[in-house]
Amino acid sequence: MNFRVLLSCLVFAAAATTSTLTTSKTFRWASSGDVTTQDPHGQDESFTKSVNMMIYERLFQPGKDMLATPWLATGLKVTSPTKRVVSLRRDVKFQDGTPLTADDVVFSFERAAKSNQYKTYAIPAGVPKKIDDYTVEFTTAAPNPVGHIYLGEVPIMSKKWAEKNSAVAPQDFSTKEVTFASRNAMGSGPFKLVSYEPGIKTVLEKNPAWWGIKDGRYESNIEIIEYRPITNAATRMAALQSGEIDFVLDPAVQDISKLKEDKNLRVWEGDETRIISITFDQARDELLFSDVKGKNPFKDKRVRMALYQAIDVNAIKTSIMRGLSTPTGLATPSPKAEGIPDAMEKRFAFDPAAAKKLLADAGYPNGFGFTLHCPNDRYVNDEKICVALASMWARIGVTTKVEAMPKAQYFQRTPKKEFSACMQGWGDNNRDAMFTLKPLFHSLNDKGAGDTNYGNFKNAALDDLIDKAELEMDMAKRQTLINQAVELVKNEVHVIPLHRQVIPWVSRANVSLIHRSDNKFAPIWVTIK
Repeated sequence: MNFRVLLSCLVFAAAATTSTLTTSKTFRWASSGDVTTQDPHGQDESFTKSVNMMIYERLFQPGKDMLATPWLATGLKVTSPTKRVVSLRRDVKFQDGTPLTADDVVFSFERAAKSNQYKTYAIPAGVPKKIDDYTVEFTTAAPNPVGHIYLGEVPIMSKKWAEKNSAVAPQDFSTKEVTFASRNAMGSGPFKLVSYEPGIKTVLEKNPAWWGIKDGRYESNIEIIEYRPITNAATRMAALQSGEIDFVLDPAVQDISKLKEDKNLRVWEGDETRIISITFDQARDELLFSDVKGKNPFKDKRVRMALYQAIDVNAIKTSIMRGLSTPTGLATPSPKAEGIPDAMEKRFAFDPAAAKKLLADAGYPNGFGFTLHCPNDRYVNDEKICVALASMWARIGVTTKVEAMPKAQYFQRTPKKEFSACMQGWGDNNRDAMFTLKPLFHSLNDKGAGDTNYGNFKNAALDDLIDKAELEMDMAKRQTLINQAVELVKNEVHVIPLHRQVIPWVSRANVSLIHRSDNKFAPIWVTIK
């Protein structure tokens, strides 16, 4: 081939490549925080899970209507009160071309059961057993009325990939462990990981071999996804307004009304199934971060109630959340969907005078001091809420130092249960209270309970109610037990519930998407015009 022909071929190839890159739809988005790990069993935090789910899939996943939809599973059959049989799709391949089989499902549930973050889902799902290449049987130790829900909570990994890359064990996120699986990913989902630069950018590309494409589940024209964490809210919005990015997951709530007036933008709103609350160390005999020595004020219900009644939650809704919150007296994400009576939602009264008396009765007439730890890039106005609480508690004589930090650091410390008091956000896709009661309010054990009980409290009566509800197959009796457990958490003030978030998203006007109540962005339903 002569030089001119070669040159013509190179120019044509370059033009073709440029054309492909130009016509490919690249979706750029941002929020204040970042993906904390690529290990799908490493961190049970909603934002990280939402990005992991673009790569790793589950047996059942929420559809557009947020109802559980068969995904990697095609069917579920209950063969006895303790046995469930799952049939798998036969056309699924991991992104390296290997087929997904029962071996991968069994491996994934066994791996998740060893994770401090995911055992709360994997263990109640039951012990997995391969029946054949596309059938897995799960056996629970006792009847589990919501065992089918647990089956949809564990991401499925490739057993061969994990073995090849020494990633058989799940990452221990709390120790800052870095593993191959925490920095690399290889699932069966609609997107493949291209690059992961923590704190800078995460890039994904469409998986052309995804089974969901021929199944009609890929309703998007996105080829490339670029995610950038942008801590400063003003900078995020400036990037959106300039067209540098297409979507912001967490716009500043004070900007929403103005954003609605911008014809180049579109605001998407809806309630989120997430409760924001404050929890206290009720286990140690002396707090780690307090000026009280030799005892723990938070072991006294009167002190916890005093802090509760000193909170003007409506002021938080008005001045900080700009109306985008729903105050509540219950520490569960979606009481109505969970069957909990509306009457139980009522908060204890805002009453600073009563709060001061409770403190005096508890032996703290002059108050005391402690540190409140909070994230500053995870929940809507998280740090601002904590600062407001400190101001309200100061009025009853309690001095509160607020220590806020990025969620990557925060969520490495919360599992250690080392805070005197901290903010906790909890979302629930499953619309069942057991997915809140067992991890948050049961005492810690080796069966997946209490892993996110950051106050580390133990209430024997509460444990008993939760344990009974978990096994009760009569749904009416089960609901009674759940209601009693929720009421006990409320009356004992084990945590102080604040509100449920109302979540606004903002995109460029040419973007169409599905706003989800779990606040998880799903790119398979996004189009760019």
